[in-house]
Amino acid sequence: MKQLVKTMAPRLQLEKAAWRWVESVKPEDIGQEHIELAYRISLPACKRGNCRRNCKGNPNCLVGIGEQTWLGEIDENAFHNIDDPNSERRDKNTFVGLTNLGATCYVNTFLQVWFHNLELRRSLYQCYNSRAQEHNTESDYEPQSICEHLQYLFALLQNSNRKYIDPSGLVKALGLDTGQQQDAQEFSKLFLSLLEDTLSKQKNPTLQNVIQQQFCGQFSYVTVCNECGRSSALPSRFYELELNIQGHKNLTECVTEFLKDEKLDGDNRYFCESCQSKQNATRRIRLHSLPPTLNLQLMRFVFDRQTGHKKKLNTYISFPEQLDMAPFFEVTKDQKCVYELSAVLIHRGISAYSGHYIAHVKDARTSDWYKFNDEEIERMEGKKLQLGTEEEIAETVKSQTRKPKCSKGYHCSRNAYMLVYKIQEEESLDPSKTIVQVPEFLQRLVDQDNHKFEEWCSEMSDMRKQSVDKGKAKHEEVKELYELLPARDGEPYEFIPLDWLKKWLDDSTATKKIDNLDFLCFHGKLHPDRVGDAKRVSQQAGQVLYERYGGGPRLDGSTLCQECVEQRCRVLRLKNQLNEDHKEVSNLVKRTVSGEGYWVGKTSLRSWKQLALEQLEKDEHESKPSNGQSNGKGPHANNSQDGGPELSEGNEEDMKMFNEDIVCSHGGLSILDTERKLVSSEVWTKLRTYFPKAQEFTQDQSPCPQCLTLEQEEKDNEAVSKMMALDQKNQLLNLFHEKNRPTLTKWPQVDTDILYVVPLFFVDEWRKFISIALLWPSEWEVISKLFIVDQPISIQCFKQTTSTGPTTKYTTQPDLCWECREGFLFQQQKDLREYTQATVYIRKIIDDKRIIKEAVPELNASSSEAEEEKEEQPKVAGERDPDFSQSEDGAKRLKLNDGNIAEGAASPGTNTTKLSGIRRSTRHRKLRGEKALIVSANQTLKELKIQIMHAFSVAPFDQNLSIDGKSLTDDSATLGTLGVIPESIISLKADEPIADFAAMDDVYQVGMPEEGFKGTGLLGH
Repeated sequence: MKQLVKTMAPRLQLEKAAWRWVESVKPEDIGQEHIELAYRISLPACKRGNCRRNCKGNPNCLVGIGEQTWLGEIDENAFHNIDDPNSERRDKNTFVGLTNLGATCYVNTFLQVWFHNLELRRSLYQCYNSRAQEHNTESDYEPQSICEHLQYLFALLQNSNRKYIDPSGLVKALGLDTGQQQDAQEFSKLFLSLLEDTLSKQKNPTLQNVIQQQFCGQFSYVTVCNECGRSSALPSRFYELELNIQGHKNLTECVTEFLKDEKLDGDNRYFCESCQSKQNATRRIRLHSLPPTLNLQLMRFVFDRQTGHKKKLNTYISFPEQLDMAPFFEVTKDQKCVYELSAVLIHRGISAYSGHYIAHVKDARTSDWYKFNDEEIERMEGKKLQLGTEEEIAETVKSQTRKPKCSKGYHCSRNAYMLVYKIQEEESLDPSKTIVQVPEFLQRLVDQDNHKFEEWCSEMSDMRKQSVDKGKAKHEEVKELYELLPARDGEPYEFIPLDWLKKWLDDSTATKKIDNLDFLCFHGKLHPDRVGDAKRVSQQAGQVLYERYGGGPRLDGSTLCQECVEQRCRVLRLKNQLNEDHKEVSNLVKRTVSGEGYWVGKTSLRSWKQLALEQLEKDEHESKPSNGQSNGKGPHANNSQDGGPELSEGNEEDMKMFNEDIVCSHGGLSILDTERKLVSSEVWTKLRTYFPKAQEFTQDQSPCPQCLTLEQEEKDNEAVSKMMALDQKNQLLNLFHEKNRPTLTKWPQVDTDILYVVPLFFVDEWRKFISIALLWPSEWEVISKLFIVDQPISIQCFKQTTSTGPTTKYTTQPDLCWECREGFLFQQQKDLREYTQATVYIRKIIDDKRIIKEAVPELNASSSEAEEEKEEQPKVAGERDPDFSQSEDGAKRLKLNDGNIAEGAASPGTNTTKLSGIRRSTRHRKLRGEKALIVSANQTLKELKIQIMHAFSVAPFDQNLSIDGKSLTDDSATLGTLGVIPESIISLKADEPIADFAAMDDVYQVGMPEEGFKGTGLLGH
């Protein structure tokens, strides 16, 4: 114990040291000092700083249980996990962000750009909105139309107290999928078109043409005939100029290409009205007028004809802060042509189908540049546009393109996809041009939302304060009680669960009552095995804890269990003695038994050491004996446990009870004398020490009389059965040898009009078939005499002569159950609709009819040749129905010669009823170029197309699939709903097979072509 005190050994060493005294102390000699050693009462307490973590094996160690959090000075923020609500408050002189609802960053960028278009915002505020003007502020305002949503959203962006607002109302009204990223440029066009249509219905005439006045310009498509020089112009309006960037370096080149001449020749020649014939011509775009807000779409997302999908062009394009459009006019007239950059929309990412959208927007009032990234808004230093961070994020390992140097007044970007330019205005002293007032009816709604926000902030602040106050009170409680916890020598003490103390010191866990039930032994006291999971504290501290938190039962010094200590002492001493006893028993059983002997199972004798060891270890380490399982055969077992689990005789691996291998089912001595051995009384006495409740059988013990009687009866029955079997075999010799068996196809040629039906397993039980057999009337007569028949089943044949010739009909007795038959057919149809891992065949065709001669190489095809390519031989009618098939051997005798049907088959004129219906063959004769795929009924047509793509190298959007001429077009539908059943043959016609396997991999990753804004409010749905 001295060495133990100095080094504080690990938990296992502490446990061994606590019971080391059992080697020299018998159970009956145990005293109080031994009990206290077992419960480790005298172990020294650890000092703070000496233990890195709590010593679980030492009930006196109170270090590292969570007290370090409370004993020093504590910051108030440690008492709560509630963020400061003011962090959600809008900073002074900044703008309001928009929440990203999943994949709606492309929507947020345009909303910020349009919000900063002062003319558009001012016009929207003027729109008539009776719902908002008449709204009662006691309820939440819910806009309905797009105009109302945009009005309310802009008013919140202007005067909200929140750091960011939720645009879900507008997004929901538009019917957008928040989890799917869409084409930002297409969204811009469709939304402005929808807004234009909405505003055109306003009664105020100044609002009807706001979109045209702000964003709409005009140009003409001018075509000049090369033969006669006639010029014709087709005027057109535009809301943005779509500029090709491929092969260009700056914005000027892009605009120049947009306006350049296009040659019309060959098949694309122009029909000249003057020449009255097709002539070569040139066509160009002529600008007439530009809008105050000029939107320039940089066409970064283009269609890749090789893959059939969009891709992003990560080309650097240079653009100026000041854009002079005068050089692009043929006639400038008096209109203003100088524009200033007001917004740059950025797409971060290298793919057209993923990435992130942000917007850089210039504040018209202060000329400061801001970066709008959903909820986050950042003001740029020095009133300058800064795109460097966005360009660095887009860099990839494979990218070799260097960013070109930009001249002063220019910017360069590989991610900008839209540039917004505003017409340059003369500096004005009138501040009203840059100030937009929120109308009173909208401001009331904003004030209502701000009031809700302030209430939320106040509620969060109160919750923080309550948490802080609670934490401070807990801090004082812990400091006060922790000083009282250590139990001093000689003073009263109690045990408290370690887990409860840790939870008490963990402020994030609500403290529950003290629960000591798991620590009790059979005798209702503290179990010695659980002392390592409890802490010994002073009775004064325990009293305070129980008064404040309740619980129980309380475990003080009087609950140290002497019975458990004595029991453990016996177990450990027996465990130490086990090896010596095993050697002694092994030697003794080799001697000849003289005098009184006892029967022991040979299996038990071989494994008794292992059985004893398992039992001793189980009792030694069992933490809750009252809930544990015991076979009741140990020397220390509780008297209430008399039995144990019954196991199969002779099973050495599963055996749990000693001598159970020679106990019969009646509780007597087994009649199998080869499974037991006679041992001396000396051996039995030692074994009884470890298994006191094992069943005892003396040398004179008789085997179980019931088992002997049953054994004799079994022998007698076996002899009678053999005689009966021989007699029945002689009477039904043909049936036994499967000779001269009746079949429906032979029936019309034999001399009887009735056959009897019995189960095959009854007739031929040893084959265990589950079908039925047909019997001759003479055989049935014998069967009905030998066995009890509950219900005769027969089939009767009737021959009739009609105008078309002789026919044969069948009837059954009892009648066929049509309800059962319908149920069987229904189940068959259900199985066809709910299959898994079934085979279908894909047959590739060209020219609508001809099957392709050679299949292309497979690309790790997920398909497999599910069945062998084997042609099914035709069978005799009636032989295919499972209800009327013969045994396997009998069926093999009905062979076919040269493809002709066997003798006795029904002629083509025979009217065969449903009783001999033909079952569909499970074999499929595959043709060259056809492939078998494994599919399930619940997989979609789209998933099948992916499988076909790997098998035939045909991209999904090039596949035209059909079954029996019916096209399969709904990619989201399951194969079950489309009528694809096992063994179906699906025709595949490819539009343009792709030979580029790398491109096909890209198709596989992207999936099917996007549906865009189909089904949303942007298209009027």
